Amino acid sequence: MPDRTFLPCRIAVLTVSDTRTVADDRSGDVLCDRLREAGHVLADRDIVPDDRVAIAEHLTRWIGQDGVDVVLTTGGTGLTGRDVTVEAHRDVYEKEIDAFATMFTIVSMGKIGTSAVQSRACAGVAGGTYLFALPGSPGACRDAWDEILVHQLDYRHMPCNFVEIMPRLDEHLRRK
Repeated sequence: MPDRTFLPCRIAVLTVSDTRTVADDRSGDVLCDRLREAGHVLADRDIVPDDRVAIAEHLTRWIGQDGVDVVLTTGGTGLTGRDVTVEAHRDVYEKEIDAFATMFTIVSMGKIGTSAVQSRACAGVAGGTYLFALPGSPGACRDAWDEILVHQLDYRHMPCNFVEIMPRLDEHLRRK
């Protein structure tokens, strides 16, 4: 098999928080730093409050932009009443990537033991865009990126990766 060339993704980062600002958004910083270090492009970055409609609207806006291939959200994946990021993600998904949640739980279990059960990290696809909902802690963002996303968002990763199927994610929309 011939060598593959790295293909950078255009990744947007959305922090979900009622209290964070860009100045103190450590989890967003982790994701932005990691994706740039890996060779990807930061397409956009923003912060929205813990509001299901606002989150879904922001996701939908980025899904509709040609300059965004992947959206990473951080925050709002827990169990409290204000944690609605997962619901907002599922409001826009066409398909859920169920194994991402499983894989994240396995990674988390090795780091934080049974406390991993409290995370509702999830992922899906909509409009040809990958969407990943990560917990709001910097450690969880590092774990998700370093253990899963850095590999799956690298075209060179074998035997398969998210990038190689990216051109086909929205083929159902083009078949009409």
